[in-house]
Amino acid sequence: MDVGRIVKVSGPLVVADKMGAARMYDMVRVSEARLMGEIVELRGDQASIQVYEETGGIGPGEPVYITGEPLSVELGPGMIESFFDGVQRPLDGIKAKAGDYITRGVEIPALDRERKWDFNPTVQEGDQVQAGDIIGTIQETTIVEHRLMVPANYPAGTIKEIKSGESTVTDVIAKLETDDGDYDITMLQRWPVRKGRPYKEKMGPHIPLITGQRILDTFFPVAKGGTACIPGPFGSGKTVTQHQLAKWADAEIVVYIGCGERGNEMTDVLLEFPELQDPKSGEPLMKRTVLIANTSNMPVAAREASIYTGITIAEYFRDMGYSVALMADSTSRWAEALREMSGRLEEMPGEEGYPAYLGSRLADFYERSGRTVCLGNADREGALTLVGAVSPPGGDLSEPVSQGTLRIVKVFWGLDASLAYRRHFPAISWLLSYSLYLDNVAPYFRETIGEQWNEMRREAMRLLQEESELEEIVRLVGIDALSAKERLVLETSKSLREDFLHQNAMHEIDTYSSLEKQFAMMDLILTYHHEAGAVIEKAEIDLDLEQLFSLPVRERIARARYMPEEKIKEMEDIKREIKEQVAPLAGEGGEEDA
Repeated sequence: MDVGRIVKVSGPLVVADKMGAARMYDMVRVSEARLMGEIVELRGDQASIQVYEETGGIGPGEPVYITGEPLSVELGPGMIESFFDGVQRPLDGIKAKAGDYITRGVEIPALDRERKWDFNPTVQEGDQVQAGDIIGTIQETTIVEHRLMVPANYPAGTIKEIKSGESTVTDVIAKLETDDGDYDITMLQRWPVRKGRPYKEKMGPHIPLITGQRILDTFFPVAKGGTACIPGPFGSGKTVTQHQLAKWADAEIVVYIGCGERGNEMTDVLLEFPELQDPKSGEPLMKRTVLIANTSNMPVAAREASIYTGITIAEYFRDMGYSVALMADSTSRWAEALREMSGRLEEMPGEEGYPAYLGSRLADFYERSGRTVCLGNADREGALTLVGAVSPPGGDLSEPVSQGTLRIVKVFWGLDASLAYRRHFPAISWLLSYSLYLDNVAPYFRETIGEQWNEMRREAMRLLQEESELEEIVRLVGIDALSAKERLVLETSKSLREDFLHQNAMHEIDTYSSLEKQFAMMDLILTYHHEAGAVIEKAEIDLDLEQLFSLPVRERIARARYMPEEKIKEMEDIKREIKEQVAPLAGEGGEEDA
């Protein structure tokens, strides 16, 4: 193993000479403590290394060991239900070996080498296979079937030997005979984190990722394989919104990255997820989740690695044919790590001190999303959806990370601090947010829910925008200046806000709404709007608006959100009640006019 020597230490940056044998992004072990590091700059035989562990006590003259390999992750059974640090060291394994605090230089394999897995082959000796083909399965958890694939960097060939039964991840379970010689296949694969995993073809984003959150599914949907960002100031609900997505989105695998966020928030995730039930299977949510924790008190350089570690794991499950959702909380902390390392490397700073390559690094990350046809003979589809939280200082969306992210992603869920302070959750502003997938997913909604879905959504959005304009008039001259129709707009919009857009994440029923329930709820609100509008048309002069706005059925509309999914059909009764209670008011107004 080639050895260099340290000449400079500056926080997480170590400069070493005699590194002529090294390459960019090679992994190295720094000092006799064997701290993990990655080469990020080469000048002659000098290398700048970002170290993923605390560098206190290290000085010039100490050795740097060149491994000759890039930073890679271990892929195989055992990742689900695990939680890793930013460089894929298992935190439970570290605790068992070194206690509650991560000891410097601790080396523990990401996947357990002792645990045995029951391997069931799906191919036979003599079968022709190629890279990406599934050769067998392992029941990793009660929910997730781990599909073992021919490694993506192997040539096509013939299965020479394959065995079933219990094996560890390092045991050879199959031999592949190719023109280049024989290849051993184990359950364990390694893949460099900075290199996207290959696929056959990327497809259009035409299927929505159903989240069960009404404001997202109805107004600002994200497609499977799409990209979304949740920017917002401190305390506006980014983390809780991402938790809701992780719990309820109809993805089969969830990868959650806590990148530079507070340790207490990550603790909530670690304690909460094992107790939460997966709505489809009734099993704990952790049985389809991978957690990566690199909190704000952990080494800053490892924040960058955590993002790439997470997305490489997510791509691996996508290649099996699963729909994967990746939550990154938050990319701002990752960008701050880039800025710190850039400053120590003495690079020319860009806007607000961020490196000039911030935009390209953000694009590299988000562009690894997509709905794809996976490698292999069988045409199986996988999807990787990315949702990144952005934490702009002071909620300023004009800062570089927010702007760089908005140039790339297709969905913007803008959080509003004023909504959060009014206890409106999710605090997503319907006036600021947008989704560029609306036209893509519109046919899906029409086919699964009905022709009216898109028209109803447009009408509801128009009412909310009208409300914003009318509120300005009310603030200036008072509500008496509005016509009866305009007051109805305010009433309907209030119902949309409080009864539809507001959602209680802690309520066992309201925390999730199916598309059918969302459609039925909006249909109730708009039915009331249309019926009341017809009454106002007939009886403009003497109609008692307060009576119209305080009908008993309004309370039933408001309570519809707490109606269990199996009772959705009862909303048809509420529709009938709306017509029965509103219609007589037109007659009263008409008689007085006469």
